[in-house]
Amino acid sequence: MTVLQHSSDVPLDRLARRLGDVRLVRLFDGDPVPALDECGDGLVVLGGQMSAYADDVAPWLPAVRALLAEAATSGLPTLGICLGAQLLAVAGGGRVEVGAPPGREAGVVPVRWRGSALTDPVLGPLVRAAGATTDADVEAGRCSTLAVSMHADAVVELPVGAEWLAYSEMYPYQAFRLGSALGVQFHPEASPSLAVRWALDHTDVSTAEVSDAAYAHSEELDATCALLADAFMAQVRAHAGAGLALAG
Repeated sequence: MTVLQHSSDVPLDRLARRLGDVRLVRLFDGDPVPALDECGDGLVVLGGQMSAYADDVAPWLPAVRALLAEAATSGLPTLGICLGAQLLAVAGGGRVEVGAPPGREAGVVPVRWRGSALTDPVLGPLVRAAGATTDADVEAGRCSTLAVSMHADAVVELPVGAEWLAYSEMYPYQAFRLGSALGVQFHPEASPSLAVRWALDHTDVSTAEVSDAAYAHSEELDATCALLADAFMAQVRAHAGAGLALAG
C-alpha cells in the first residue's frame, strides 16, 4: 500500500500503527507521484498546508489529482484525508472553495452521518458504533462521531456521481465516496499532540480549546481511528485477495 504525504507536519500519526508496512511517498521531499500500478493494493492521500489548487506551491498536485481520478474508477481502495479529500473532489470534477465561509473549522467536532454511510464499507462501522442500526436512525440525526478537524478550505460541490456520506455544523461535505475512493474532511489520524501542533500554527484558533477537547476525547478519537483503519484495511486485503485469485 502507498501513502502520499504532502507536508512534513501532516504525518500518518495514529494511522501509522494501524496500516502496517506502507510505501511512504514524501512528495514535499521530491519523491515522484507513483503510477496507479505502483500503488499496491491501497492508496492513502494525507492532508497538507496548501490548497487543492496550489500547483505553483506544490507542483506534484496535478499528478496526484490524476492518480486519484484513476484510482477512484479502478477499484483500488483509496482514502483521501482533508487535502486528500479535497483533491479527490477536484479530480472528479467537483469544486473546493479556498478560505471558505464560515471560516476555519478547528478542534474536535461532531461528524453527523447520512443514511448512506451506514452501508459504506469503511464508514459503516463508525456509524454503527455511534448507535445507528437503520437509515431512519441516521437521518433523524441521532448519531454522530467526534473527530479532529483543522481546515479553512472546503469542498463546496461534489463530483457528479459521488455519494454524500457525512456533514458537520459548519460544513456540509465531511465525507463522500467516489467509486472506490473515500474522502473525509476530518482527521481520523490526528492525536491530541498533533492537533495542538496544528492549532499553534493558526492565529484564528484557540490552542487551549483544541488541546482541552482533543485530550478529553483522546480515547474516543483513537477508537474512531481504529474502526476506520481496520475497515479500510479489510478492503485492502480483499482487493489483494481478488488480485491473487485473478493471477491464479
